Amino acid sequence: MTLPDLQSKTVLLGVTGSISAYKACEIARLFVKAGADVHIVMTPSAERFVGSLTFEALTRNPVLTERSESWSGTLNHIDTGKKADIFIIAPATANTLNKLSKGIADNILLQTALAFDKTMIVAPAANTRMLANHYTQGSIKMLRVNDIEVVDPQSKRLACNEEGMGALAEAEEIFWRGARALLRDDFWSQRRVVVTGGGTREKIDDIRYLSNYSSGKMGKALATALFLRGADVCYITTKETDNLPSEVYTINVESAEEMMEFTVDAVRVAKKGIVTKASMNTPEAPQVVRKTPYLFMAAAVADYRPKFPQKGKLKKETLDEEWCLELVQTSDILSSLNKEGLKTVAFKAETDAEKGEVNAYKLLETKNVDAVCYNHIADSKSFGSDIHSVVFITKEGRRIALSPTDKLSLSLHILDEARRLERE
Repeated sequence: MTLPDLQSKTVLLGVTGSISAYKACEIARLFVKAGADVHIVMTPSAERFVGSLTFEALTRNPVLTERSESWSGTLNHIDTGKKADIFIIAPATANTLNKLSKGIADNILLQTALAFDKTMIVAPAANTRMLANHYTQGSIKMLRVNDIEVVDPQSKRLACNEEGMGALAEAEEIFWRGARALLRDDFWSQRRVVVTGGGTREKIDDIRYLSNYSSGKMGKALATALFLRGADVCYITTKETDNLPSEVYTINVESAEEMMEFTVDAVRVAKKGIVTKASMNTPEAPQVVRKTPYLFMAAAVADYRPKFPQKGKLKKETLDEEWCLELVQTSDILSSLNKEGLKTVAFKAETDAEKGEVNAYKLLETKNVDAVCYNHIADSKSFGSDIHSVVFITKEGRRIALSPTDKLSLSLHILDEARRLERE
């Protein structure tokens, strides 16, 4: 899993007395791996499950506990929060949720939380009935009203041997939510974006298909980058979607026809904007946020498909020594789309080093797109690499060569260039 660069960010991770406290070690490790400066505050109950030395070894920072708090330096519940960009409490017990919503500060973690005035995220973990109790549910609602983000728990067999909702969300999901809060961009926030990825598969029979070497990694990286920037993402792909943040809405397709159908529908929905939720503490009605939607067409859509796809499996003995497969053209998605009120970024891979970029410029006009990401590939072995580069070309004449880097970092750079399309 490629992680975003968080080297300039400081994360405060709060750990409470849940059996899932050990999972906080993995959350801390992910943020450290992404380059963030990670600090830990633990309740006395949390220390019964995981020792503070474990977190010190992971983060290379002293851990704030009731025993380690010192006012001769900065290891205290006031200064620790001042240097953090975000405060994530994971796991957050039912006891912590209820106290946090009421402003109670009777332990070192809650004191730190009460003094913290920036972005806060809580990830509940508790017995199903404790979590479902109306007091706890009311507390969770109150936390949301006060702009504290809640990462919902998952349903599975719990440590108490009961089955139900209450298990801590996966460490990766908590990491993605924290990274999104750190990297959110007002331009992309509450903006609907459609991304396509992967190579389509055109059925020959029930066993065989025509396809290409596209790995789908670029589309997946774009969907992740847009999530991190705060966009409402619809990702239409032919590939697996593992390791994607769960809030990325994904649609799995196979053929060019399916890709066409779902892309048209997703763009239509995107143009409607986003309906904001009414605030619980104001009488205002929900409003529609209408930001110009974007389409990033990173999928490698087949130009042709078999004219007569067969049911079952074609047998070699029923075919001649030479088998001529009759093909017909597929519909061109970019040419067919209604682009009114839509910003469109196409992707074009070319093997011809001399004419490839010329063809990319032609695509701007022939398919009426706002920008194209062009990359030269040597051969089929170039597909599926983790390092990538593109030349970002716009209809208005901008040409930006983006240096080779991992595809997630490259996608974030592409978004920085794509946002300027609104002003062109």
